[in-house]
Amino acid sequence: MDAKNRFETKTTFALCRLEWLAILVVSLVLAFQHLSEIRWGVFIALFAVIDVIGYLPGAFAFRRSRDGRIARGYYVAYNTMHSLVTAGALAGAWALFVRPEWALLALPIHLMGDRALFGNSLKPFSVPFEPSNPSDSLEGAHAVRA
Repeated sequence: MDAKNRFETKTTFALCRLEWLAILVVSLVLAFQHLSEIRWGVFIALFAVIDVIGYLPGAFAFRRSRDGRIARGYYVAYNTMHSLVTAGALAGAWALFVRPEWALLALPIHLMGDRALFGNSLKPFSVPFEPSNPSDSLEGAHAVRA
């Protein structure tokens, strides 16, 4: 894959997932080593906010949609909340304005878990919000409302 050929083969996707798994394992080891220092309320809130804002609204809209099409805003919310840039900015702001802490590991654990374990990454507008095989999708499910 390169800047002109943006597609993944099964092998390159598996290699990406392996890299994400390595980051997940490092994050989990650090969390395990610092279990007693993690503020669990903060950890759970940081872990959950990614999906509460970024996934659940789009998932509900997708399930309510008769043809599988939902507004682009749901994709934007998903991609924003599941972005490593957003997670880094949130962690940096938290460390600067609250304090650096081990609970921030919730962010890479969530994002790398999604990528490594479930194969989920950022969502293009051209595919259904929920994973499906092209043969399973409803007619028009690949289109997104403006």
